[in-house]
Amino acid sequence: PCPQSGYTVAVMNVGAPAAGMNAAVRATVRIGLIHGHRMLAVHDGFEGLAFGLVTPCPVWGHLASLWGPHSGQAHPEGFPLPRTLPKKYFEEISANISKYGIHGLVIIGGFEAFVGGLELVEGRARFEELCIPLCIIPATVSNNVPGSDFSIGTDTALNTITTTCDLIKQSAGGTKRRVFIIETMGGFCGYLATMAGLAAGADAAYIFEEPFSSRDLQANVDHLTEKMKTTVKRGLVLRNERCNENYTTDFIYNLYSEEGKGIFDCRKNVLGHMQQGGCPTPFDRNFGTKMGAKAVAWITGKIKECSRHGRIFANTADSACLLGMRKRSLVFQPIAELRQQTDFEHRIPKEQWWLRLRPILKILAKYNIELDTSETAHLEHLTRKVLVPEATL
Repeated sequence: PCPQSGYTVAVMNVGAPAAGMNAAVRATVRIGLIHGHRMLAVHDGFEGLAFGLVTPCPVWGHLASLWGPHSGQAHPEGFPLPRTLPKKYFEEISANISKYGIHGLVIIGGFEAFVGGLELVEGRARFEELCIPLCIIPATVSNNVPGSDFSIGTDTALNTITTTCDLIKQSAGGTKRRVFIIETMGGFCGYLATMAGLAAGADAAYIFEEPFSSRDLQANVDHLTEKMKTTVKRGLVLRNERCNENYTTDFIYNLYSEEGKGIFDCRKNVLGHMQQGGCPTPFDRNFGTKMGAKAVAWITGKIKECSRHGRIFANTADSACLLGMRKRSLVFQPIAELRQQTDFEHRIPKEQWWLRLRPILKILAKYNIELDTSETAHLEHLTRKVLVPEATL
């Protein structure tokens, strides 16, 4: 057994399920046990923390049976995931943090986890018990958490959508001149629609971040009409579920059906919740495992840093962080700083890196458009360090 640290760390899942969540939980718990912490599992999200649904994590050997083979999303024995936010339960949550002696909190989830973390930080002023280090690991199929280029579960969702789009396109093998309109998930975030469009070779992908009008729809119909005259006699159009409240999937289907009469026929498909799960891809499992391990290492350091005479008191901004992937590195960012980068009404980050890939989508679908995916960067001159041989020292 590992030497005990005397600290207690709780793990919770918040929001909708995402493939790879359990890999993150498993890594968090096991690395926590290696650090000598007492690990607690909080069931039912923030509500569970308020009502005391807290259980000690199974010992090392049992973990494999609980999270190993089903390293996907919420395992039946894992955590069900309600979306309640902590604000209305501050008193009960504070009492339970004190009762169970929790010194650190790892929250795995999507946008709700981020908002919940922000609320806990706000509550620190009134409740001293909330002054503990907390770390958020983004896990959502929508990929809409600010501060991270990728979230756990997005890769699996994208694989599912692309595979389904391929199957749907193949179904048109026996028929000529057919256009498929497919609706993807993601709330207001158009990541899944854009990336699946790139991967599956879509003719158009309608998303909220890039407003479109009836003229754009008409242009797409004209484009497909021209396409049907060539050797490729099938089309694929993707639509993000909340890209426009008036141009619904039914509306676009009806428009395409009417405008394409005699030229092509239409079929529509709403992919639904199959996108949330299945077996996680290797990327998501790896990503979840790395994130879990990194989060525990960070929280261990923070607990030691904030420890004063056996008590933990953390009220600085950098003691509540979100662990996100920024370009090629995993970075801990104070969630208070991420507040400015967030559009809370639509639950998306204000700036999204993948929007620069949209022109490629249009070019591959043979639209006349200018391509600019460049990022302006400031070049710095590198100075080479000269190594002095040890003998001369």
